[in-house]
Amino acid sequence: MDDSLKKLYEVIKLRKDNPMEGSYTNYLFSKGRDKILKKVGEECTEVIIEGKNDNKENGISEVCDLIYHTLVLMADMGIEIEDIYTELDRRSEKMGNLKSERKDIEIL
Repeated sequence: MDDSLKKLYEVIKLRKDNPMEGSYTNYLFSKGRDKILKKVGEECTEVIIEGKNDNKENGISEVCDLIYHTLVLMADMGIEIEDIYTELDRRSEKMGNLKSERKDIEIL
């Protein structure tokens, strides 16, 4: 995998440890976990919308936004990129792990 994610993550951690005036990343850290989570949720929703609209260009942009905000959340939680790579490697070793369909909700 390209080092782009690692480089971005290192910049995010640098901003967390060494705040820089006018940095959007620092703004998110200063507002706290709830703000970071709100942005992750917003970006996730926007990815879903662009996926539904089948707009590749906007989809790429929104996926990038989601990845960025997820990396900010990871830094806030102390999750390292290597932790994610390790888990992805572990999951890639599974075979025949198809989960059954969820049942429809019948009563709310």
